[in-house]
Amino acid sequence: MTIAMAEERPSPPVRSSAEASAYDDGLSAFAEARPRLFGIAYRMLGSAAEAEDIVQDVWLRWQATDRSVVESPSAFLATTTTRMCINFAQSARARRESYVGPWLPEPVDTSSDPSLGAERSEALGFAILLLLEKLSPTERAAYVLREAFDYSYRQIADILQMEEANARQLVSRARKHIVEGRRTPASSAERQRLLTVFIAAAQKGDLATLEGLFAEDVVSYSDGGGVVRTAARAPVSGRQRVAKFIASFASHFWTGITLTQIEANGQASILISRDGVPVAFATIDASEKGIDQIMWILRPSKLAAIPASK
Repeated sequence: MTIAMAEERPSPPVRSSAEASAYDDGLSAFAEARPRLFGIAYRMLGSAAEAEDIVQDVWLRWQATDRSVVESPSAFLATTTTRMCINFAQSARARRESYVGPWLPEPVDTSSDPSLGAERSEALGFAILLLLEKLSPTERAAYVLREAFDYSYRQIADILQMEEANARQLVSRARKHIVEGRRTPASSAERQRLLTVFIAAAQKGDLATLEGLFAEDVVSYSDGGGVVRTAARAPVSGRQRVAKFIASFASHFWTGITLTQIEANGQASILISRDGVPVAFATIDASEKGIDQIMWILRPSKLAAIPASK
């Protein structure tokens, strides 16, 4: 992927000892900030692969920067990352409009880093990432910086090049959208329980149990990206329709597979493998009314960020 803001990719020149020291300082500052930069980019884009590309381009920009005039390396790097993400998200939105079937965020393993580079594990769950997709890139940036990384409104305003009052408005609008778009979520323990019971019922094609787990307006999303023909090309909604849809593939989908419980995006999930190769990923969102959303990811490229050994 090529990012417009980072067109030049110079090879490192030969450096004197003093220059090498300055270079090392630049590397140290970047390495320290890197988890946060990836955390910002992933939440902005919903793709680990795209986030890694952004972070790489930020590193190239950092290499080419006169670091002697940078007062705060962490602020410079976070600002550069956020602005690159805003630019990239504008083109990504157009690509996702032509995406074949439902688009879902790429899952990332959070078992070793629960916060994914953030002070808070906010804006990381699949349901939130899907809601953030409906915001403008600037609104999304303001929400991520505030809710996940606890930036002050003044800092957000500086990063987004606007007045502080406008930054507050952006965050407020984004919060309202998130609250209106989602019921109060069930606890982590309850979601884990519901996922376990759901997978067991799905394997059996148990219609009665499936319907009993679902909220009336449950939606099932299948992301095959046009490369997995068995993935549903449109969301399936409604308690009975979703139960029948899941029961319809019970006789063949689960044959010869291995199920592994993992933590992805801070929530309980299931990795589905065949002959040691991940072929699907499943997770849910739930409220007091039951399971609200079921998310199936079948596109192979989106399973790359989840270790196959899990």
